[in-house]
Amino acid sequence: MSINIDTTKEAKATPDKHQPWKELGLKEDEYNEIKTILGRRPTSGELAMYSVMWSEHCSYKSSKIYLRQFGEKVTDEMKKHLMVGMGENAGVVDIGEGWAVTFKVESHNHPSYIEPFQGAATGVGGIVRDILSMGARPIAVMDQLRFGDVSNPDTRRVVDGVVAGISFYGNCLGLPNIGGETVFDKVYQGNPLVNALSIGALRHEDLHLASANNPGDQVILFGARTGADGIGGVSVLASETFDSTGPAKRPAVQVGDPFAEKVLIECCLELYAAKVVSGIQDLGGAGLSCATSELASNGNAGMRIQLKNVLLRDDSLTPEEILMSESQERMMAVVPKKDLDAFKAIVEKWEVEYSVLGEVIKEPRLYINWGDEEIVNVPPRSVAHDGPVYERPVKKPTWIKALNEDTTASLKRATSADELATQFVEIITSPNQASKSWITDQYDHYVGGNTALAMPDDSGMVRVSEETGLGVALATDANGRYGYLNPYEGAKLALAEAYRNVAASGAKPLAVTNCLNFGSPENPEVMWQFKEATAGLADGCLELGIPVTGGNVSFYNQTGDVAIHPTPVVGVLGVIDDVARRIPSGWQDEGHNIYLLGETANELDGSVWAGVIHDHLGGVPPKVDLKKEHDLAAALNAASEQGLLASAHDLSEGGLAQAVAESCFRFGVGARIFLDELKADYNIDDTAALFSETTARVLVSVGREDDVKFVGLCEARGIPVHRIGVTDGTNLEIQGIANWELADLAKAHQATLPELFS
Repeated sequence: MSINIDTTKEAKATPDKHQPWKELGLKEDEYNEIKTILGRRPTSGELAMYSVMWSEHCSYKSSKIYLRQFGEKVTDEMKKHLMVGMGENAGVVDIGEGWAVTFKVESHNHPSYIEPFQGAATGVGGIVRDILSMGARPIAVMDQLRFGDVSNPDTRRVVDGVVAGISFYGNCLGLPNIGGETVFDKVYQGNPLVNALSIGALRHEDLHLASANNPGDQVILFGARTGADGIGGVSVLASETFDSTGPAKRPAVQVGDPFAEKVLIECCLELYAAKVVSGIQDLGGAGLSCATSELASNGNAGMRIQLKNVLLRDDSLTPEEILMSESQERMMAVVPKKDLDAFKAIVEKWEVEYSVLGEVIKEPRLYINWGDEEIVNVPPRSVAHDGPVYERPVKKPTWIKALNEDTTASLKRATSADELATQFVEIITSPNQASKSWITDQYDHYVGGNTALAMPDDSGMVRVSEETGLGVALATDANGRYGYLNPYEGAKLALAEAYRNVAASGAKPLAVTNCLNFGSPENPEVMWQFKEATAGLADGCLELGIPVTGGNVSFYNQTGDVAIHPTPVVGVLGVIDDVARRIPSGWQDEGHNIYLLGETANELDGSVWAGVIHDHLGGVPPKVDLKKEHDLAAALNAASEQGLLASAHDLSEGGLAQAVAESCFRFGVGARIFLDELKADYNIDDTAALFSETTARVLVSVGREDDVKFVGLCEARGIPVHRIGVTDGTNLEIQGIANWELADLAKAHQATLPELFS
């Protein structure tokens, strides 16, 4: 089959030839800018490269001006443990003992709506390769999921596909899934959020970066063959909103093969150990266009590439399609000539296919040939890093003032014990507060043998060193309802909750990753939300003293004119010197005292209580005080080091009611709870005591032998502490309100999702 090749020679000779720049997602001024850079019209191959690399998904052109503050609002202390920050495939953090971890969360939202199974599966595969490309062994994954209304028939399609895709790919890889979130809300109906996180461990000396520096080094593509799946997939799809009738663009969604990825992981790790790779880049979004241009740009060098050397699954692919393909399970390595034979021996041992595409050159130019014909001749930096940067119009929504004034003050509160008891059960069995075990039981939590904590604990935790027990904890959080009410505070609240969850596990919070999910950047109100949220997160990280190591922006999450709620997913990583002293999120023994740490205020705006009981969203989110969060975390860490805590559970969505219920359910041990002192001290009623979502609060259980010491520790640090109960028996009793058989309550808590989706 003959392929019509558009060469650089032809591009010079036919300056007025019509090109489909608009169809590829470029604006007219962007197309003209490309012509200015090249001094001519682009070839179709160059146009393909610029279109995918300048897409919103790859270039961050609408968000760059705001993301910079994550690198600007930092102190020397924040950088102390940071080995690699933003700009690489993933951030790397020193955790001591010669160990480092790399972690990152990113989105696969739009593909997961079109093809839920493959969209979610390849989201896992892609983030795992990001971790692998830093020189690390991937050790765990997490997922952050947002679906539409549980009553909408399409939600079932998306839920079933996404959960099956995540479980299939992760389980086949043999990576434990240690946590995450699942939320249902009608605002995500046409735009589900599938954010995937992975973490890897490496020795300091094994760190690898995505750059090509040394002329003469060989450029090698290895792994799966290149096919038609995913041509322009994520890069195009995630850079345009869906119209009101559904997806406007349907590029082929990438197809994943976890077994190929598993082999690729082991092959890469052996290549690293043999020290035969000088640079490495995974092929995900934008495929070869990204890998070649970024490696060259990062190394301030160039490349000469023969595209005909790419191994194909489909011989009919055009050069442009090869450059845009986002086929999975592929890596690009930069290998010194002297190490080429050793490289080949290792990949052949693992039966991984490879092809030498070309070599690194000193001139900062990317040359790509198709046989004897030159089809790409570009400065790589112009493709990878110097794309357009937009300062989009920003407008504070006119409707937000009325929204903030519509508080919960006028909502009817329970006036009897029976009514409170009914609301308690209604909340803990609502889809977002009910057990997620129907989903999470499909994932393997313990494969590999290093999982210390997993769902339903507040944080996931994995052991890194088998010799010392050194480990890391991870938690991710976001609250779209809070983000909608106040994006600045909403982002801070997501950070505070993830930070608190990590602290509650006994680990010390150390670093942050994020995935910022928003509507269309072409909507000034969305850009206002984004501007506020990024400022809130950057300011919050500065106040807590933990750096943002990297992350992802996902725009265009809207259908027609209706955007999702601002949903900045924040992941916090913490370090623990020995996972043996981890703290579970439920009590295991009877006769322990239950304490509530922190102050409780009358804060119900945006709460689960307001949403579930009254179908209300308005007012202002809870106040966030990051100094209190920091002090609380320090107290928890000190108590953990002294072995004083039997359990710890943060208070967030659902308030004290949810925390008490989940603490009982964790190991099937009941409790007697009394609220009179708490209500009197803070002048609050039963509704606020049970359902307030005031921040900087943790529920803990303490053995009586450690009581005095623990209370003294809290008081010395200025942490408010109230004894509100005791662990006891097989019932959950809230004095003056209700006394439930724990087994009945747990059964109802477990039954919600199976009844909806089984």
